Amino acid sequence: MSRDLLRVGVSGSLAPYAPGFASELIGQGYLAAAARGQLRLMAHLSRWLASEGVDAAALDEAVVEQFLAARRGQGYTTLRSRRALVPLMAFLRGLGVVALPAPVVAQTAVDVVLERYSGYLLVERGLDAGTVRGYLEKVRPFIEGRVTTDGLDLEGLTAADVSAFALAVCPLHSVSTAKLTMTALRSLLGFLHLEGTLEFSLAGAAPAAAGWRLAGLPRRLESGEVSRLLASCDRRSATGRRDFAILLLLARLGLRRGEVAGLRLEDLHWRAGEIAVAGKGDRLERLPLPDDVGEAVAGYLRHGRPSTIACRAVFIRAIAPHRALTASGVTSVVNHAGRRLGLGDIGPHRLRHTAASEMLHAGATLPEVGEVLRHRRLLTTAIYAKVDRERLRTLARPWPVGSAS
Repeated sequence: MSRDLLRVGVSGSLAPYAPGFASELIGQGYLAAAARGQLRLMAHLSRWLASEGVDAAALDEAVVEQFLAARRGQGYTTLRSRRALVPLMAFLRGLGVVALPAPVVAQTAVDVVLERYSGYLLVERGLDAGTVRGYLEKVRPFIEGRVTTDGLDLEGLTAADVSAFALAVCPLHSVSTAKLTMTALRSLLGFLHLEGTLEFSLAGAAPAAAGWRLAGLPRRLESGEVSRLLASCDRRSATGRRDFAILLLLARLGLRRGEVAGLRLEDLHWRAGEIAVAGKGDRLERLPLPDDVGEAVAGYLRHGRPSTIACRAVFIRAIAPHRALTASGVTSVVNHAGRRLGLGDIGPHRLRHTAASEMLHAGATLPEVGEVLRHRRLLTTAIYAKVDRERLRTLARPWPVGSAS
């Protein structure tokens, strides 16, 4: 296909990079028509640069916007947005032809505080990036609520302000989200005291969200629903093979969505029959790879996943550019499968609960289930004892019946 693509004539300052760009498009899985469209866009940009007397090295956001305006003005109806130029600009930046965009500097006082707080969590507390993102998301509304016409007022914070925020926000969320919000808020208030913004720590003013461990029941799917979910994947297509393998990993091994998205080709140890999983806190653990799961993954790698791409992720996007599937992409796979069966958005974690329940039903002990799910504490696994119906029946006492008078 590369020879056909090279028939698109590119002249001007971008001409030397056309063959490499064509190869890049092929490697990322672009179909021929889409790749030719990208090369024609490159050719138009190169001609426009020559007509304007602009060197390729001067390509920046302003120049790109001028080109797109000219393209729209010439009557082009496709590939006339910034998004259309993303593949080409990324390729040119990778070669060093075009400078990387200047890093975005925090624009607001809120961003400045969040940037300092983020550094504290990463460096001083040693939290991983995912946890830090979660904390920042939860405390941003609190900080934004302190913005006045005179600027950001954090020095004037009182315990009443903290309580008022908690009372306003917590009822809007689930117990787990409310707990995380209060945890993040206490952390932020402690940080503001440590850096000297607050004279006294107000961390104690953030109330504990009401809720009790093991109070709820883990939501699971019945075994018949799991079978229907798997059967709904069209395994004649590459996307169907990918989705089938993802659903099996979630339902049989109880992996988290981020763990599935993070799998790399080198994590599959075929001879040992194991899979390496990077769990919470970047802990790398090896799990047995059941035959049916291994066959599903191997089937996708052989007959579904493009072999020409450089990406080392096991699961990739179904459409070009072929990049690693994200955690939200894994969620979409599960939710789409659930909708096909009329189950709605079931989410990946429901399959994790299902895997745990099935292991218990098959006779596994709670410690064994906790080991597979990679729980740090047995108490986290204990909630599954509440859904082991057969063992719960052995605890039920006969209903007392009085003797007939």
